[in-house]
Amino acid sequence: MILGITGPWQIVLIVVVILLLFGGRKIPELMKGLGKGMKEFKDATKGEDNTSEEEKK
Repeated sequence: MILGITGPWQIVLIVVVILLLFGGRKIPELMKGLGKGMKEFKDATKGEDNTSEEEKK
């Protein structure tokens, strides 16, 4: 197996392991938290771009 290439069976195995570890009820909460974190990160990077442009002026 070449590193970095995942086939369908590896993806199924990963999903099954995640379901076993966290259970079906916790996964939506985890995804919601992940989404919020990504949104905050994007907002922060946009904020840094705006402040750097204002400092240049």
